Parts: sequence; C-alpha cells; structure tokens
Amino acid sequence: MAFAGRSNAGKSSALNAICQQNALARVSKTPGRTQQLVYFELPPHADTHLVDLPGYGYAKVPKEMQVHWQAFIARYFETRNALSGLVVVMDIRHPLKDYDRQMLGYAASRGLPAHALLTKADKLSRSAAGNTLQMVRGEIARSWPEAAISAQVFSGESKQGVDEARAVLANWLAL
Repeated sequence: MAFAGRSNAGKSSALNAICQQNALARVSKTPGRTQQLVYFELPPHADTHLVDLPGYGYAKVPKEMQVHWQAFIARYFETRNALSGLVVVMDIRHPLKDYDRQMLGYAASRGLPAHALLTKADKLSRSAAGNTLQMVRGEIARSWPEAAISAQVFSGESKQGVDEARAVLANWLAL
C-alpha cells in the first residue's frame, strides 16, 4: 500500500499517527525531504509494507529531479502488482490539485482502492472541514463514479480520523 501526496501535505505525519510511532517516517518542515521510496514493514506480516512515495508538486529539488519522480511514479503504478491500495494525502486547505487527481486516476485505472486523507484538519473549523470533505467526495464521485475511492478528514496533530484511517487500511490488508 502506498502513500502519495504533495510535498509538505503531511504524509510522514499521517504514517506516524496511523502506525502509532513518533519517528517511523521522518517529518520535516522542508518540502521534498522524502526523495526515494521508503518501505515500512508491517510486523508480523513480513511481506506487507507501507510505502512512502516522494512528494509531488513543490519541492526544493531541481526540475529534472521532479520530472524523474513523476515518470518513476507513473511506472510504479503501472507495474507494481503487489500494490493493494493508495492513500492520497492532501492538505485540507488545498485539496484535489492536478497531481492529486492524477494519483487518484492511477488508482482508478488499475482498479485499486484509494483513500483521500485530508490532513491538517485541525487548521480549519469543524464546519469548514466538513464542507471541504463534502466537496472532495462530490468531485470524486463525479470524476470516478465506478472507482472505490473514499475520503476523510484527518489530523496527525490532534489524532482526528486516525482510527478511521486505520480501519480503511486494515480492511484493504484484510487484517
């Protein structure tokens, strides 16, 4: 199962919160810190991994590296048969950017389940977060009506939505 998202959207923080680890994935305020695939084994399932993908969009890396990452990620989704699902991490204040839609499209085209994790929900009021969630769910339903794509609000800081996210992943992995 892979975690994808824009640089600085909160992928590492989400992984840490979901796995109940403070330093499983390296958290940084500097966008683009994750520059390779990072695999986290899920004991006791030695053949089951969570994969932290490099952030897309803004990152303090050369343009050539960004282009390379995009091509690599496209190949990864086309060829990675063991992939059981995709979590697309989006800052709730800036959801469904072009690359987010592209990632959800990869999952839909492969028939993989996908889950949009709207992070940093603690930065918005409950009402604003709910409105954004409804907007995202509506666009997902219109764009990929046949796909298994869900969405939720999440905050690694306040732990809002952590149990819901864990339940989605456990269901995908049949744990």
